[in-house]
Amino acid sequence: MKKYYLMAPGPTPVPNQVLLAMAHPIIHHRTPEYEALFARVREGLKWLIQTTQETILLAASGTGGMEAAVANTLSPGDKSLVIRAGKFGERWAEICQAYGVEVVALDAPFGHTVPADRVADALTKSSGIRAVFCQHSETSTGVLHDVKGYAEATRGSDAILVVDAVSSLGVADLPMDAWGVDVVVAGSQKGLMLPPGLAFCTLSDKAWALVKRARLPRYYFDLLEEKKLVVKNQPHFTPAVSIVVGLAAALAMLQAEGLANVFKRHDRLARATRAGVEALGLELFAKATPSPAITAVVSPKGIDGERVLATFASSHNITIAGGQGEMKGKVFRLGHMGYVGDFDVVVALGALEQVLAELGYPVDWGAAVGAAQKVLAERAP
Repeated sequence: MKKYYLMAPGPTPVPNQVLLAMAHPIIHHRTPEYEALFARVREGLKWLIQTTQETILLAASGTGGMEAAVANTLSPGDKSLVIRAGKFGERWAEICQAYGVEVVALDAPFGHTVPADRVADALTKSSGIRAVFCQHSETSTGVLHDVKGYAEATRGSDAILVVDAVSSLGVADLPMDAWGVDVVVAGSQKGLMLPPGLAFCTLSDKAWALVKRARLPRYYFDLLEEKKLVVKNQPHFTPAVSIVVGLAAALAMLQAEGLANVFKRHDRLARATRAGVEALGLELFAKATPSPAITAVVSPKGIDGERVLATFASSHNITIAGGQGEMKGKVFRLGHMGYVGDFDVVVALGALEQVLAELGYPVDWGAAVGAAQKVLAERAP
């Protein structure tokens, strides 16, 4: 028997406390019991996102939250600025184009980032931009973008800053109000330690003002209609009730750990993973600030990254992730977000040593694990 390990960048493992909470008998979403539950969730999300604003919950994936952000803030023919440096940056552009929104793209090679001064320069040179779209943690490349800098560049303009925080919420610091981010989009299946099925949209006053003028079509994703009921602790449509129950349990776990400690834990695990990878002579794909959520690794010369994935699965019953789009076969990705601890990293790196050896790559046995343990020997938060 081989124990199964989920080491992908989403979905991520779900804690027992959360699973047990979701296993309780289903409750109806039009009852005082659900209203009391949702009231707790509302306050927990304000704490997590570091905002005074309400969060809209949608029964959707993170991409549903991205689409809702576009459909609710823009009008036909509007112009958007998209930071496109990974597959999910490309997704922002694709959603905008699907709705007839003009895209001004700021491109960077995958693995790199777009400096904040390029955003400021684009906002000055290209008039009429209504929204800037970016990722915080670009899951496809393992890069953490400079959202704080983007917010500073956007603040003095008429444009809003819309951030995909699907793989950074509950992983990396993103103080919405303090930085001046206008829209935070997230999903349930990563740092929040839940199954897939919930998307989150949190909007600033500046963004809500734009929503009131927006004219793109929407029905299910009408955030104004949702907001009217959120303040009453009620959903507009049938919510993902069981996942909302789990969300309350997950938020309680994060609050018990403390937000600063959550960020420190992810940073420490990410540094340990990177140290282990580099100790094997492998190259990190991220050439800019690496994300604490995921480590993207360049496949060794002569070894297809898809074979790395397949061998993790077949020989060790471990699921990791591969490259997307142009990176398919060139990189593999190790997730370390959400319900993760020291020995999850040790397991992943120990397995990586064995996988590479099976594929004919010369391995200095114990190098990755040893390098990681030196980092993990730091005092845990």
